[in-house]
Amino acid sequence: MGSKYPVLTPEEIIKLLEKFGFEKVSQKGSHVKYKKIGNPSRIVIIPMHKEIAKGTFKSILEQASIKLDDFLAQL
Repeated sequence: MGSKYPVLTPEEIIKLLEKFGFEKVSQKGSHVKYKKIGNPSRIVIIPMHKEIAKGTFKSILEQASIKLDDFLAQL
């Protein structure tokens, strides 16, 4: 049985995070910081690797407080 989390590129994840209101704040090396202003504000770190591993993608969604179904509906 496969994982319900897809393997995506950082560019795909960033494009969708921006749809959810996240903006680029800074970059240090191969990691980019995105922030969503609000109450509470959210900060997400995206590694700019070839592909984002399923576990890393799951962690990004948890940090962003976005449900997988909501995220995938925007693909």
